[in-house]
Amino acid sequence: MIDSAELLKKKTRNVKKGLTGTEIEEYLAAMKGWSYEDNHIVKAYSFKDYYETMAFANAVAFVVNAENHHPDLLISFKRCVVMFNTHSVGGISENDFICAAKIDAMASHNFAPVAH
Repeated sequence: MIDSAELLKKKTRNVKKGLTGTEIEEYLAAMKGWSYEDNHIVKAYSFKDYYETMAFANAVAFVVNAENHHPDLLISFKRCVVMFNTHSVGGISENDFICAAKIDAMASHNFAPVAH
C-alpha cells in the first residue's frame, strides 16, 4: 500500500517508464482529492480570494522547482488546478505523486481549506 507520508521523504529522479493503470490507482488511493484525467493527475484547490490563490501558485512553484518537476497550473479568481504528468514517459510516474504529496503538505500547513 502506498503511503503519502513516505512520498514526502522521496526526491524525484529520472525515470524511463511510467506507472501502469493499477499502480496509478494505488497511488491515487493514498492521495486525497487527486484524480486521473486526460493522462494527468489533477487536483483543484480553492481559496478565499485572488491574493491567496496567487500566493499558493507561487508556493507551488517553489516546491516543484526544488524537485525539477513542473505541473501545469490553471489559475482563476479563487481556484488553482494543479495537473501533473511526466512528459519523458508520456504518462504518469512516481515523480508526479511525489510532487503532489509535497504540494498537499505545503497547502495543509499554509492555507486554510475553503469549500469548492
